[in-house]
Amino acid sequence: MSGIGVLGGGAWGTALAQMLASEGREVRLWAREPDVVDAINTQHRNPVFLPSAQLANSIRATTDLGEMAGLQILLVVTPAQHMASVLGGMPAHPRDLVLCSKGIDAATGLLLNHVARDAAPGSEVAVLSGPTFAHEVAAGLPTAVTLACSGAEEQWDRLAPAIARAAFRPYYSDDVIGAEIGGAVKNVLAIACGVVDGLALGQNARAALIARGYAEMLRFGAVLGARAETLAGLCGLGDLVLTCSSTSSRNFSLGKALGEGGNPADLMADRRTVAEGAFTAPVLARLARDHGIAMPIVDAVERLLGGARAAEVVTGLLARPLRAEGEEGN
Repeated sequence: MSGIGVLGGGAWGTALAQMLASEGREVRLWAREPDVVDAINTQHRNPVFLPSAQLANSIRATTDLGEMAGLQILLVVTPAQHMASVLGGMPAHPRDLVLCSKGIDAATGLLLNHVARDAAPGSEVAVLSGPTFAHEVAAGLPTAVTLACSGAEEQWDRLAPAIARAAFRPYYSDDVIGAEIGGAVKNVLAIACGVVDGLALGQNARAALIARGYAEMLRFGAVLGARAETLAGLCGLGDLVLTCSSTSSRNFSLGKALGEGGNPADLMADRRTVAEGAFTAPVLARLARDHGIAMPIVDAVERLLGGARAAEVVTGLLARPLRAEGEEGN
């Protein structure tokens, strides 16, 4: 069977399905929640995760992974920590898997392209990443993303026409690692920027944190094999600027609540939507330490999520030794 589908019925998965269906094409969407599937099929809405969007009639939702098995292109939008189990639950079939989730597998420390290859051998993996708020994509507002292809230009030739729309423009890259690292690290930095907002530390502090956080992203990427020009593009700096500047970002909102004195466990338990940066921060901090990479902002977020007081963590960052701007260590 040919065709395109979306694995994951959260806000981002629903928005991508709506974008793909914007020209009347049939799109199949898998969601774990029966109430979400029923609402999409009968009301053409997702009131749980994306209530603002009226969805196209050509989107058909299902809870049966078997119905997705024959599709040639699958956009994988499951939470990062569930990707292995979802892909492993599908019948084996050679296909293109376009990873749209952002994070690092907490159990193994693997980037998601490695998780996908292990769970779905025989598939070719690509990564779609960039500055993308789900409600804007669903509304058809102009959006540009990086589409990084492990199969290089041959895969791009298959995927770009299937994914591109008038208001959704992919740019080619063959740096899958860079595209993944940009998306994973920016989620953690967005939590930090939310903390700055929650503590009312001002715009100067947030701009400084974005710049210094970007330096951490570059250091981490360089060691793991990402290209600096990839991280300077849509999937790195572009996504970082967006998610560090708005409460539309789930990670920024979580950080803001932490800065206002919220308890991490309570905040996470109260969220049906996933702030992936909360799962990524501990494993990212561990990987950085294992590789000898200085990432003090990431370390600070790890401590915050462990229960440290926001004001004390920020004071510790500000008390770090003075050094040249380009010198490693922030």
